[in-house]
Amino acid sequence: MDSWGLLYEQVIRVKKSLWRRVALEKGVLLISGGIDSPVAGHLMGREGLEIIALHFSLEPFTDSAPEEKSRRIASLLGFPRLYICNIGEALTAIARNCQHRYYFVLSKRLMYRLAEILAAEERARFLITGESLGQVSSQTLANLRVIDASVEISVLRPLIGWDKVEIMETARELHSYEISEGAEVCDVLGPSHPATQAKLEVVELEEGRLRYEDLLTVSLKTMRLVHPPPLEATTTGEG
Repeated sequence: MDSWGLLYEQVIRVKKSLWRRVALEKGVLLISGGIDSPVAGHLMGREGLEIIALHFSLEPFTDSAPEEKSRRIASLLGFPRLYICNIGEALTAIARNCQHRYYFVLSKRLMYRLAEILAAEERARFLITGESLGQVSSQTLANLRVIDASVEISVLRPLIGWDKVEIMETARELHSYEISEGAEVCDVLGPSHPATQAKLEVVELEEGRLRYEDLLTVSLKTMRLVHPPPLEATTTGEG
Protein backbone atom coordinates (compact mmCIF):
# COMPACT_ATOMS: atom_id res chain seq x y z
CA MET A 1 0.00 0.00 0.00
CA ASP A 2 1.41 3.42 -0.95
CA SER A 3 1.78 6.34 1.47
CA TRP A 4 -1.48 7.93 0.31
CA GLY A 5 -3.33 4.71 1.04
CA LEU A 6 -1.83 4.53 4.53
CA LEU A 7 -2.73 8.16 5.18
CA TYR A 8 -6.31 7.53 4.02
CA GLU A 9 -6.63 4.57 6.39
CA GLN A 10 -5.32 6.64 9.27
CA VAL A 11 -7.82 9.42 8.55
CA ILE A 12 -10.68 6.91 8.47
CA ARG A 13 -9.56 5.37 11.77
CA VAL A 14 -9.40 8.81 13.40
CA LYS A 15 -12.86 9.73 12.07
CA LYS A 16 -14.34 6.47 13.37
CA SER A 17 -12.69 7.00 16.74
CA LEU A 18 -14.06 10.55 16.99
CA TRP A 19 -17.52 9.39 15.91
CA ARG A 20 -17.59 6.69 18.59
CA ARG A 21 -16.53 9.25 21.18
CA VAL A 22 -19.25 11.72 20.15
CA ALA A 23 -21.86 8.97 19.94
CA LEU A 24 -21.33 8.24 23.64
CA GLU A 25 -22.27 11.82 24.55
CA LYS A 26 -25.74 13.05 25.53
CA GLY A 27 -27.39 16.41 25.16
CA VAL A 28 -30.57 17.76 26.77
CA LEU A 29 -32.71 19.44 24.13
CA LEU A 30 -35.10 22.17 25.27
CA ILE A 31 -38.08 21.39 23.07
CA SER A 32 -41.05 23.73 22.97
CA GLY A 33 -43.22 22.10 20.34
CA GLY A 34 -42.36 24.97 17.98
CA ILE A 35 -40.49 24.87 14.69
CA ASP A 36 -36.90 25.60 15.74
CA SER A 37 -36.01 23.19 18.54
CA PRO A 38 -36.81 19.97 16.60
CA VAL A 39 -34.44 21.08 13.83
CA ALA A 40 -31.72 21.81 16.40
CA GLY A 41 -32.20 18.41 18.00
CA HIS A 42 -32.08 16.65 14.64
CA LEU A 43 -28.85 18.39 13.66
CA MET A 44 -27.08 17.45 16.87
CA GLY A 45 -28.46 13.91 16.73
CA ARG A 46 -27.05 13.62 13.23
CA GLU A 47 -23.65 14.49 14.68
CA GLY A 48 -23.89 11.53 17.04
CA LEU A 49 -25.32 13.02 20.23
CA GLU A 50 -27.99 11.08 22.07
CA ILE A 51 -30.87 13.51 22.44
CA ILE A 52 -32.76 13.71 25.72
CA ALA A 53 -35.72 16.02 25.17
CA LEU A 54 -37.13 18.31 27.86
CA HIS A 55 -40.40 20.19 27.45
CA PHE A 56 -41.45 22.97 29.82
CA SER A 57 -45.21 23.03 30.22
CA LEU A 58 -46.88 26.38 30.88
CA GLU A 59 -50.18 24.92 32.04
CA PRO A 60 -52.56 26.28 33.29
CA PHE A 61 -51.76 29.35 31.16
CA THR A 62 -51.85 27.17 28.05
CA ASP A 63 -53.56 23.94 27.17
CA SER A 64 -51.74 20.64 26.62
CA ALA A 65 -51.22 21.23 22.87
CA PRO A 66 -47.49 22.20 23.15
CA GLU A 67 -46.82 19.07 25.22
CA GLU A 68 -48.63 16.90 22.71
CA LYS A 69 -46.66 18.47 19.87
CA SER A 70 -43.43 17.73 21.73
CA ARG A 71 -44.47 14.10 22.22
CA ARG A 72 -45.23 13.67 18.53
CA ILE A 73 -41.99 15.36 17.46
CA ALA A 74 -39.94 13.19 19.83
CA SER A 75 -41.56 10.13 18.26
CA LEU A 76 -41.02 11.39 14.73
CA LEU A 77 -37.35 12.24 15.23
CA GLY A 78 -36.51 9.22 17.36
CA PHE A 79 -35.66 10.96 20.62
CA PRO A 80 -35.66 8.06 23.11
CA ARG A 81 -36.79 9.97 26.19
CA LEU A 82 -38.90 13.05 26.77
CA TYR A 83 -39.22 14.78 30.12
CA ILE A 84 -42.11 17.12 30.94
CA CYS A 85 -41.65 19.81 33.58
CA ASN A 86 -44.39 22.25 34.58
CA ILE A 87 -43.05 25.73 35.33
CA GLY A 88 -46.35 27.62 35.44
CA GLU A 89 -46.03 28.45 39.15
CA ALA A 90 -42.43 29.63 38.77
CA LEU A 91 -43.25 31.85 35.80
CA THR A 92 -46.14 33.37 37.73
CA ALA A 93 -43.70 34.33 40.50
CA ILE A 94 -41.34 35.91 37.98
CA ALA A 95 -44.15 37.87 36.33
CA ARG A 96 -45.46 39.14 39.69
CA ASN A 97 -42.23 39.94 41.51
CA CYS A 98 -39.70 41.07 38.92
CA GLN A 99 -39.48 43.92 36.44
CA HIS A 100 -41.62 42.69 33.61
CA ARG A 101 -39.20 43.74 30.88
CA TYR A 102 -36.75 41.06 32.07
CA TYR A 103 -39.34 38.28 32.02
CA PHE A 104 -37.96 36.40 29.00
CA VAL A 105 -34.36 36.47 30.22
CA LEU A 106 -35.39 35.43 33.72
CA SER A 107 -37.61 32.61 32.48
CA LYS A 108 -34.88 31.29 30.18
CA ARG A 109 -32.36 31.32 33.03
CA LEU A 110 -34.82 29.29 35.11
CA MET A 111 -35.29 26.78 32.29
CA TYR A 112 -31.55 26.44 31.79
CA ARG A 113 -30.98 25.75 35.48
CA LEU A 114 -33.68 23.06 35.51
CA ALA A 115 -32.25 21.56 32.32
CA GLU A 116 -28.77 21.53 33.86
CA ILE A 117 -30.09 19.57 36.85
CA LEU A 118 -31.66 17.03 34.48
CA ALA A 119 -28.43 16.87 32.49
CA ALA A 120 -26.54 15.93 35.64
CA GLU A 121 -29.06 13.13 36.30
CA GLU A 122 -28.76 11.91 32.72
CA ARG A 123 -24.99 12.39 32.63
CA ALA A 124 -25.40 14.69 29.65
CA ARG A 125 -22.64 17.17 28.90
CA PHE A 126 -24.58 19.69 26.82
CA LEU A 127 -27.78 21.67 26.60
CA ILE A 128 -29.20 22.13 23.09
CA THR A 129 -31.57 24.92 22.10
CA GLY A 130 -33.24 26.12 18.92
CA GLU A 131 -32.24 29.73 19.48
CA SER A 132 -31.03 31.73 16.50
CA LEU A 133 -29.67 35.22 16.73
CA GLY A 134 -32.30 37.93 16.61
CA GLN A 135 -35.27 35.61 15.98
CA VAL A 136 -37.05 37.00 19.04
CA SER A 137 -36.27 39.77 21.47
CA SER A 138 -34.63 37.51 24.06
CA GLN A 139 -32.15 36.20 21.49
CA THR A 140 -29.80 39.17 21.23
CA LEU A 141 -26.11 38.60 21.93
CA ALA A 142 -26.34 40.55 25.19
CA ASN A 143 -29.31 38.54 26.43
CA LEU A 144 -27.87 35.18 25.39
CA ARG A 145 -24.69 36.01 27.30
CA VAL A 146 -26.72 36.72 30.45
CA ILE A 147 -28.79 33.56 29.97
CA ASP A 148 -25.68 31.40 29.52
CA ALA A 149 -24.23 32.79 32.75
CA SER A 150 -26.97 30.97 34.70
CA VAL A 151 -25.36 27.56 34.12
CA GLU A 152 -21.95 25.93 33.97
CA ILE A 153 -22.87 23.33 31.35
CA SER A 154 -22.05 24.04 27.69
CA VAL A 155 -24.94 25.29 25.55
CA LEU A 156 -25.09 24.24 21.89
CA ARG A 157 -27.06 26.41 19.45
CA PRO A 158 -26.76 24.77 16.04
CA LEU A 159 -29.18 27.29 14.48
CA ILE A 160 -27.48 30.42 15.81
CA GLY A 161 -26.73 31.88 12.36
CA TRP A 162 -29.76 30.49 10.51
CA ASP A 163 -32.66 32.60 9.33
CA LYS A 164 -36.29 31.58 9.71
CA VAL A 165 -36.67 30.53 6.09
CA GLU A 166 -33.79 28.05 6.36
CA ILE A 167 -35.20 26.63 9.58
CA MET A 168 -38.69 26.22 8.12
CA GLU A 169 -37.35 24.53 4.99
CA THR A 170 -35.42 22.03 7.08
CA ALA A 171 -38.46 21.42 9.33
CA ARG A 172 -40.52 20.62 6.24
CA GLU A 173 -37.86 18.16 5.07
CA LEU A 174 -38.04 16.47 8.48
CA HIS A 175 -41.87 16.49 8.40
CA SER A 176 -41.87 18.16 11.81
CA TYR A 177 -43.18 21.45 10.41
CA GLU A 178 -46.71 20.10 10.06
CA ILE A 179 -46.71 19.16 13.74
CA SER A 180 -45.11 22.40 14.95
CA GLU A 181 -46.98 24.96 12.87
CA GLY A 182 -49.43 27.24 14.62
CA ALA A 183 -49.15 30.03 17.14
CA GLU A 184 -46.47 29.63 19.80
CA VAL A 185 -47.48 30.32 23.38
CA CYS A 186 -44.11 30.79 25.10
CA ASP A 187 -44.80 34.52 25.47
CA VAL A 188 -48.19 34.19 27.13
CA LEU A 189 -46.97 36.01 30.27
CA GLY A 190 -44.36 38.11 28.50
CA PRO A 191 -44.09 41.89 28.22
CA SER A 192 -44.89 43.98 25.16
CA HIS A 193 -41.49 45.68 25.30
CA PRO A 194 -38.91 43.22 26.65
CA ALA A 195 -35.32 44.06 27.49
CA THR A 196 -32.93 43.39 24.61
CA GLN A 197 -29.65 44.47 26.26
CA ALA A 198 -29.88 42.87 29.69
CA LYS A 199 -27.01 43.24 32.13
CA LEU A 200 -26.07 40.33 34.36
CA GLU A 201 -25.88 42.34 37.58
CA VAL A 202 -29.36 43.78 37.02
CA VAL A 203 -30.86 40.38 36.23
CA GLU A 204 -29.27 38.84 39.31
CA LEU A 205 -30.80 41.61 41.43
CA GLU A 206 -34.19 40.77 39.93
CA GLU A 207 -33.70 37.10 40.80
CA GLY A 208 -33.01 38.22 44.37
CA ARG A 209 -36.67 39.19 44.58
CA LEU A 210 -37.62 35.51 44.26
CA ARG A 211 -37.45 32.48 46.52
CA TYR A 212 -35.38 30.87 43.85
CA GLU A 213 -34.57 27.55 45.48
CA ASP A 214 -38.27 27.07 46.25
CA LEU A 215 -39.16 27.71 42.61
CA LEU A 216 -36.62 25.14 41.45
CA THR A 217 -37.89 22.60 43.98
CA VAL A 218 -41.54 23.09 43.05
CA SER A 219 -40.75 22.80 39.35
CA LEU A 220 -38.56 19.71 39.76
CA LYS A 221 -41.34 17.92 41.63
CA THR A 222 -43.47 18.09 38.49
CA MET A 223 -40.84 16.58 36.21
CA ARG A 224 -41.86 13.26 34.71
CA LEU A 225 -40.39 10.94 32.11
CA VAL A 226 -42.36 10.04 29.01
CA HIS A 227 -41.31 7.33 26.59
CA PRO A 228 -42.66 8.62 23.27
CA PRO A 229 -44.80 6.00 21.52
CA PRO A 230 -44.41 5.33 17.78
CA LEU A 231 -45.77 8.29 15.83
CA GLU A 232 -48.60 6.14 14.40
CA ALA A 233 -49.93 5.62 17.93
CA THR A 234 -50.05 9.36 18.57
CA THR A 235 -52.14 10.01 15.48
CA THR A 236 -54.69 7.23 15.92
CA GLY A 237 -58.19 8.60 15.84
CA GLU A 238 -57.24 11.96 14.31
CA GLY A 239 -59.20 13.40 11.48
